[in-house]
Amino acid sequence: MEQREIARLGRSVSVVGLGTWQLGADWGEVDDERARAVLETAVSHGITFFDTADVYGDGRSERFCGELHRRHPDVFIATKMGRRAEQSLESYASRNNLWSWNARSTENLGLVPLDLVQLHCPPDPVYASELVFELLDELVESERIRAYGVSVETCEQALQAIARPHVATVQIILNCFRLKPLEQVLPAAQAAGVGIIARVPLASGMLSGRFDESTTFAANDHRNFNRRGEAFDVGETFSGVPYETGLAAVRELRELLDDGMSLAQFALRWVIDQPGVSTVIPGASSVEQVAQNASVAELAPLREDQLAGARDVYDRLIREYVDARW
Repeated sequence: MEQREIARLGRSVSVVGLGTWQLGADWGEVDDERARAVLETAVSHGITFFDTADVYGDGRSERFCGELHRRHPDVFIATKMGRRAEQSLESYASRNNLWSWNARSTENLGLVPLDLVQLHCPPDPVYASELVFELLDELVESERIRAYGVSVETCEQALQAIARPHVATVQIILNCFRLKPLEQVLPAAQAAGVGIIARVPLASGMLSGRFDESTTFAANDHRNFNRRGEAFDVGETFSGVPYETGLAAVRELRELLDDGMSLAQFALRWVIDQPGVSTVIPGASSVEQVAQNASVAELAPLREDQLAGARDVYDRLIREYVDARW
């Protein structure tokens, strides 16, 4: 699989990675056997970059990723911290908090130092705090972590993070429903040598094309309980696009597909074709999904008419719901 270098990280990562939120919680039930099978299938298809977080299943996802690393020491594990605490500047500016979060992830993953730790969508004041980033520098200097990054909700947060000299990566929602990062964030990251980790690339599965008006989701699936932002930022669920609007956009995007191409493959290829993207991290809860996602790295880049078509759908149907907010 294609590997893309992240200058500030000092290493390359697979252009298709694996997000592991679904192996922890909030996407319905994924039992232990299936979780391990998903991870092993990813490795067998050339995926080397795995993204997790301490809050996914209260550490369950991290523990699976730690097991994987012990079986395959060359894989790269990126985790995130901060969402288990009150979302305030005081939480993130506490040395005790950062060290305890780090210790918990270290225990879950069994890694010293941790490859990459990302602040997990912290509130706005964190990005302007010199103390927070000094504390992260201390974690690097004390060899508790190799590098740090930030997972963000908005483009403005991303630009502030990129301006920090030691931020190695920025994780941001980027997909056919969220084009705003193309304007400033990706060019700024590319110029600074900051890696872009593209998350929610299938808009919580909407861009897989598998849903319709009759689709239902389990009670413990965020696509059921967070459609209006009841539990966390609504942008994390269907990228913040109303469900019926997303279905209408999907019907139009289907018209852009080549013969034999699935909508999910189109959507993932769209992401990795954007200049500045380091890796895209679709989730997968079955070995078949992992294999299909990984295969996108071997597809030819999308044509200009396909890219223009996706832009047109966004401008007409999606932009009004997402552009000003994120």
